[in-house]
Amino acid sequence: MLQEYMNSLIKKPSAWMPIAFSLTMLASFFIVPMLSGPLVRQADEGTGAHLFQLWLVLEVVMITIFAINWLPKKLKETFVVLVIQVVAVVAACAPVFYFNV
Repeated sequence: MLQEYMNSLIKKPSAWMPIAFSLTMLASFFIVPMLSGPLVRQADEGTGAHLFQLWLVLEVVMITIFAINWLPKKLKETFVVLVIQVVAVVAACAPVFYFNV
């Protein structure tokens, strides 16, 4: 039954793009230190922190647009996708708060 709800709406770019951006941000948090060495506190926040901040604002805008467009049309499907999007955002933010970077 969940599969039926997800099939039509999850294929929309406004549904899957926030999830993909969140997973990309989560992956970059682990990939960047492997490429550039361990994270070191800097006086300035650095490029990674600025990209994270921009991503977070973009993520909020994209999820809001998705909710405004689809909640009136398909309530149950939209709610399921919104939960997945929010879980993806929390997962991407978790390393930042855990490591206090």
